Amino acid sequence: MTHGTTKAAVFGTGSWGTAFAMVLADAGCDVTLWARRPELVEAVNSTRTNPDYLPGIELPASVRATTDPAEAAAGADFTVLAVPSQTLRDNLAEWAPLLAPGTVLVSLMKGVELGTAKRMSEVVAEVAKVSEDRVAVVTGPNLAKEIAKRMPAAAVVACRDEAVAQRLQAACHTPYFRPYTNTDVVGCELGGAVKNVIGLAVGIADGMGLGDNAKGSLITRGLAETTRLGLAMGADPLTFSGLAGLGDLVATCSSPLSRNHTFGTNLGRGMTLQETIAVTKQTAEGVKSCESVLDLARRHGVDMPITETVVGIVHEGKPPVVALKELMSRSAKAERR
Repeated sequence: MTHGTTKAAVFGTGSWGTAFAMVLADAGCDVTLWARRPELVEAVNSTRTNPDYLPGIELPASVRATTDPAEAAAGADFTVLAVPSQTLRDNLAEWAPLLAPGTVLVSLMKGVELGTAKRMSEVVAEVAKVSEDRVAVVTGPNLAKEIAKRMPAAAVVACRDEAVAQRLQAACHTPYFRPYTNTDVVGCELGGAVKNVIGLAVGIADGMGLGDNAKGSLITRGLAETTRLGLAMGADPLTFSGLAGLGDLVATCSSPLSRNHTFGTNLGRGMTLQETIAVTKQTAEGVKSCESVLDLARRHGVDMPITETVVGIVHEGKPPVVALKELMSRSAKAERR
């Protein structure tokens, strides 16, 4: 471990990886960004910008980039993982032997792995062969473009070991980015993964012009089904009314900056899945995660009708108008069930 300045490695130079690297640098850390493409590394180091994902935003001087994963990982107090959820396992297998001893692994990813239905922190602990006390999660209403402009945001830093969460909190606390600690990693990760699915549903409804009552209803019932799954998996129900639950859900479902909401809007307007994928520059995590979230729900015997509807539209070719009609005509029930 280094003494003096905290060192952080960020693996992944998408918009959120890059924005979080800025946050860490603004909080006083030395940050090394790992990128696969030499031209992106060159751009970061010579022009202090990430032209692909955050054009026009100047990166702090204490952020530098490299294509060498060993160089990025060396001596890092925190190793931040910011790659698409479904590529994490293969990428981390490559990086695991290079990790600094004792480094805390931080997941920025909001997804559930297809096939295994594992949360990202579980994949990290398994592949890197570290205890879950060394794996932390950053989640909440964190639209990358706003944070890159240093607009105010709050977040949750979650780890089973509260002391580790507090160390990470100190490493990323800036005047515009306010992290809160939490030890409920399961609840925090579920909030982040399921909100992408609900974001798709709300986007679809918006694309179809169904109005704000529909949006309010989908957000609220979406939160209810997230909480049901969380309870079945041992999460603290209060997590879902916090930043990792409601906070993230509201930001995702109401912002044109949200990839999942935008993806859903295009589907709701009548674009096909293939057409929508073609116009989407970055990963909309909910598109794949809706299947793994539904898998998780079935494994735990939990009813998640909105998630099921999204899977029907996105993966089974069900017309949105038919799927939403089915959702609305489900048998009536008590609200608190």
